[in-house]
Amino acid sequence: MHPVLKIVFGILLLTGLLTFFYFDWEFLSKTSAQPVLSFSSSQGLKDTEIPDFPKINIGPFHNENPMPCTCQEADHANRYVPKDELDDLQNRRAEEFRQHQIRTGKENDVLILAPANTPLQYPIRGFRVTPMSKTLIPGLALQTRSRVYKVSLRVQKGLLSVLDVQEGEQVDGQNEKNLSISSSNLQQLNGLLNRVTYTSTVYHIKTQDLAYFSFENHEVLFPIEIRRLSVPVLFDMGKDVNSQVTVLIKAFLRYEELNVLINSVRRLYPKIKIIIADDSLNPEKVVGDNIEHYVMPPAQGWFAGRNLAVSQVTTKYFLWVDDDFLFLNETRIESFVNIMEAVPELDVVGGEVQGNQFFFKLEYEEGSSEEGGCITRVKRTHAPLPGFDGCFFVDGVVNYFLGRTDAVRRVGFDPFLKRVAHTEFFVDGLGDLLVVTCKGLRIGHQKHSHTNKYHSFRHPPKSDSQTKMNHHFFKNHLKCMKY
Repeated sequence: MHPVLKIVFGILLLTGLLTFFYFDWEFLSKTSAQPVLSFSSSQGLKDTEIPDFPKINIGPFHNENPMPCTCQEADHANRYVPKDELDDLQNRRAEEFRQHQIRTGKENDVLILAPANTPLQYPIRGFRVTPMSKTLIPGLALQTRSRVYKVSLRVQKGLLSVLDVQEGEQVDGQNEKNLSISSSNLQQLNGLLNRVTYTSTVYHIKTQDLAYFSFENHEVLFPIEIRRLSVPVLFDMGKDVNSQVTVLIKAFLRYEELNVLINSVRRLYPKIKIIIADDSLNPEKVVGDNIEHYVMPPAQGWFAGRNLAVSQVTTKYFLWVDDDFLFLNETRIESFVNIMEAVPELDVVGGEVQGNQFFFKLEYEEGSSEEGGCITRVKRTHAPLPGFDGCFFVDGVVNYFLGRTDAVRRVGFDPFLKRVAHTEFFVDGLGDLLVVTCKGLRIGHQKHSHTNKYHSFRHPPKSDSQTKMNHHFFKNHLKCMKY
C-alpha cells in the first residue's frame, strides 16, 4: 500500500473508533440510570418508582354503528315490498333488531384498552361468577414501593366487599358498588386485595359487569362475566353406528324413489333407524323395521319437514339425505362420524352427491343498523381442516351431510320456506355452525323423471322468490342478498 494511503486509512480508522466509543459511552451513561423494572414481587422493587403517565381513556368503547354495506350486482331485499307498507315494515324491523341486539349481548361487546406501565395487577379475562353469588376476585394486587397506599374499585351491577376485615385494616364501602382500601404496608394491602369479593345484584343468565380498579393516577378496567351454570346434555354413543346416527329423509310424492333409497340403506345398514317426514298430497304407507314414518298435513314444505324429522332424533348425529338419493358400496356413514369425533367443535360435515361436492362461503357485512347487512354466496372455502386431506372449512354444503343433532336444533329450519330452500339454513347458522366439506364421502343420485305435479311444487312461480326476498329483508335484517 502507498505510504500516503496508509496514513489516510489510519486517520479514518482512528476517527471511527473514537466516534464509536463516544456514542457508546453516552448510551451507557443514560441507560445505567434507568434500571429494568420487575413486577414479579413487591420485594424486587427497591430503587425505582412506577412513573406517573397522563391518565388516558381506557374505555369501555362501544362499537360504533358500522358503515352501510354496498350491494354490488345484488337485488335490494326490500325491492318487492309494496311502497305503502315499507315504512311500517322498516319500523317493525328496527324494533325487532333492537331487541335482538339486547338478547345477543351486544351491549357487552365493548373494547377495553390496557394502560401502559401500570402497577395494578388484575384479571384480564376468565373471571366468571354465577348470578347473585359472592365470589372472590382473583389476582388483585398492587406492585409498587413504599408510600401510603390507597386503591379503589367500583362496579355497576353488583356489590364489593372484603372478607374477614380485622381491626386496624382500613376498608371503606363494604357491600357497596364503590370500595376503597388503604394501608401503609404493601403486604397488608395485597392481603386485603386477595380477599375482595364481588356479588352481582342483577339477575341475568348471561351478562357482564365492568370493574374499575384504580391507584393514584393509574386505572384499569376488567370484565366480570355473569353466567348461569348450564347442565351438560350428552348423547350416549353406544357401541356402533346404529346408536350414533339416524338417517333422515324428507319425502314428497316420490315413493318409488323413496323405497329404492330405503332398500339401499338397508343393504349396508340393516339396523340403523330411518325417520321420514312426509307431506305428500296422498300419503302412502311406508313400512319396515326401525322406520318411523311421520305423515304431515299436505304440502307443508321442505323446511317444516326437516324440523319435524330433526325433532325426533335421539342419537348424537343425523345423516341428511334426499328421497331420491342412493347408498353406494362406498357410502360409509362411519367416515363422517370419525371426522366429527376427532374434531368435536364441528357441527356439520358435508359429502358429495354423484360426484358433485357443492359447497359455498358466505361473504357477509353487517352494514348499518338502519339499512341492514349485505350477503353474497360464493363458491370458495375458508381453509383446510387440519389433519384431514380433502376437507375444508366452508359456510354451507350439499344436501348430504352429517349434522350434530343439538347444534342443528338450536339453529332450526325456517318453516316459512316451503318449496326451494337450502342455503337459507346456513345463512341462519352463520357464526353458530362450524361446517366442513370433505371429498370422498359419496352417495348416489337416482335417475328418474319427475311428474308434472312434482314439478309444479319443485319450481314455484316467480312470486315465491319475491316473497322469500321480503322475508329475508325483515328476518335476517338484510339490505341485499345474492346467490
